[in-house]
Amino acid sequence: MRNPNEVLNSLTSKSCNEGYHYERLYRNLYNAEFFLSAYQNIYAKTGNMTAGTDGKTIDGMGMERIERLIASLKDHSYQPNPARRKYIRKENSKKYRPLGIPSIEDKLVQEVVKMILESIYEPTFSDYSHGFRPNRSCHTALQQLQRTFTGAKWFIEGDIKSFFDTIDHETLVKILRRRIKDEYFIGLVWKFLKAGYLEDWKYHPTYSGTPQGSLISPILSNIYLNEFDRYMELYIENFRLGKKRKKNADYLAVEHKLKYQRYEVCTPAKWEIMTDSQKGQAVQKIRDLRTTMHGLDYSDPQDSDYRRLVYIRYADDWICGVIGSKSDAEQIKSDIKQYLSERLKLELSEEKTLITNSRDPARFLSYDVFVCDDESLRKDKNGHTLRVQKGKVKLYVPREKWQNRLISYSALQIKYDNGKEIFNPTHRTYLINNDDLEILNKYNAEIRGMYNYYRIANNVSVLGHFNYVMKFSMFKTFGAKYKLRISQVRKKYGRKKFGVKYSTKNGEKTQYFYDGGFKRQDTGITSADVDIMPQVYRNNNDNGLIKRLKARQCEWCGAENVKIEIHHVRKLRDLQGKKRWEKLMIARKRKTMALCVSCHNSLHAGKLD
Repeated sequence: MRNPNEVLNSLTSKSCNEGYHYERLYRNLYNAEFFLSAYQNIYAKTGNMTAGTDGKTIDGMGMERIERLIASLKDHSYQPNPARRKYIRKENSKKYRPLGIPSIEDKLVQEVVKMILESIYEPTFSDYSHGFRPNRSCHTALQQLQRTFTGAKWFIEGDIKSFFDTIDHETLVKILRRRIKDEYFIGLVWKFLKAGYLEDWKYHPTYSGTPQGSLISPILSNIYLNEFDRYMELYIENFRLGKKRKKNADYLAVEHKLKYQRYEVCTPAKWEIMTDSQKGQAVQKIRDLRTTMHGLDYSDPQDSDYRRLVYIRYADDWICGVIGSKSDAEQIKSDIKQYLSERLKLELSEEKTLITNSRDPARFLSYDVFVCDDESLRKDKNGHTLRVQKGKVKLYVPREKWQNRLISYSALQIKYDNGKEIFNPTHRTYLINNDDLEILNKYNAEIRGMYNYYRIANNVSVLGHFNYVMKFSMFKTFGAKYKLRISQVRKKYGRKKFGVKYSTKNGEKTQYFYDGGFKRQDTGITSADVDIMPQVYRNNNDNGLIKRLKARQCEWCGAENVKIEIHHVRKLRDLQGKKRWEKLMIARKRKTMALCVSCHNSLHAGKLD
């Protein structure tokens, strides 16, 4: 069987050739190595221990299950199970978001399909797209915005209404058929699109949208909206007008006066015959003219012969920056609405698609974005005076974001006294039964998570207020746990540096409360920790889990050349450590154990010890 690495690299090498058509892709699903690679990619995710509609989880995965899956794909009897639908509440909202839970076999097939599609399409995606892509994240989108939106006069905040639920299946398949000439592979994607879902054990067919919660949904959505990206690239070129703005007439007039005044003063013959009073007046006049000049725009901000448009997209959220008039921005919005409706059969959300003056904050990826109008000056290394802030894009942490996060944690209550807000940190009752280290780690993780997301904000230091409330909420949580006052809690765990002691094999250690500060970082984060975005894997070495599966040796009884099933646990901390097999998994720090069928059955029967 061909190495998946070689296959994916071969697909990628032809992706930028627009005239190349991919054929015989479906046969890659007969390759067990692809499924082993897919298994290696997804096995560690805790959601795999949640059963789909077929009642199965990733526990007990082995070569037999993979071979049965491949056999069903070969004879085309494979049919995806409908996803089990559940609803999760949107943050700081009374609305709920639907989430589909696919079966584990479907996840494996989807992961293989995703790897193939990413190899074909990822190199062709637009640089304006940042959602669900390797080495890209919310931070890369925001930093590109900060670099390229300089001087924008208007923002168009874009949002596609119920995007993932309204993707048109026929349009998506037509897009896929432009590059892929394999109807078996297209048919497999079609099966996933039409698999439907179960809600309260009642089957619901799907007529539009990508499978919610599926592994192929992000790549399919990017393939679909790449059409919009290409449309915007052409629109940006056609909208562009003029090489540069005209110079501001008022600025030129003052600049001319300044040059004349300098000429009058700097002539040695004239300077020498001037009195000290005249010299002072001349220098002051030069300073006044320079101040007046620096208060004027160098170029004409109302130049109708100069226009620019910039655009960035993250998943179904997008934003445009317009250098032009408000009527230009309104026309752009109208054209985008028409294109999405006619070509992609999508609808703009009118209440969320807004045209905002760039001096007012626009909301993008939970950041407030605006163009700075600061006239402050600074001298560069050559002594030239510059306006360093005017026209630059600023990224700010919205107050309600960290405030609502505290409320959602039940760490804050807000009281009002004569219209004045009073913050009251509160204890978190649901954490009291956790041990001390778990409570401290919970607070630290939440503080670091908030800081890591907003680390590139220009005002990230405001998270010091968030940290303050979290700290006193933690004091009160420990106080409620041990019936202590805050002063007693601080005395017990450290007044200057709050810490919880815990034992390890190497002795006693102390975990401290976060004190790393909230300094702005120039570099963002592109890992899955920010976006929870799917990773692209190209390494297919037989290491770790797959190596143990192929060894065909039971890690408990030592039997060789036997059928192996991988036992999974959701989290290591869920193991109590009372049984020997639990102690073995904890000692190896593994959430998996390769067992023979007999040992695996004994484990679930409670007889393995």
